[in-house]
Amino acid sequence: MHPDTAKYNAALAAGEREIGDLLAGEIDRALPEAENRIWHAHPVWFLDGNPVVGYSKLKGSVRLLFWSGQSFDEAGLAPEGSFRAAEARYTAAGQVNTVDLARWLAKAREIQWDYRNLVRRKGRLERLR
Repeated sequence: MHPDTAKYNAALAAGEREIGDLLAGEIDRALPEAENRIWHAHPVWFLDGNPVVGYSKLKGSVRLLFWSGQSFDEAGLAPEGSFRAAEARYTAAGQVNTVDLARWLAKAREIQWDYRNLVRRKGRLERLR
């Protein structure tokens, strides 16, 4: 786990820390080539400079966010925002289905929209893969 992600998780309440540690471990295992850093105050993983997955503490839950998740066609992910992102929210580590998570992470590698160049393209997303 990246030291900044470990520091982020250490600042969470006990139950949330358990969720964060589980998510970070599973993401690192599934996407070993991804760059992990704190971006906009929470842990995010990037493939070739493009954000693909991250999580953040919300009031009452931890949100797992896939930037291209709406294109995954997965019932366990809910649309988030006005672009292609999708999320899952957890209040306990036992709610995280690691089989589903592994499948979503595989799709995060294979299905990507170009968020890295979103500003340059004036808010227009293009599919990378």
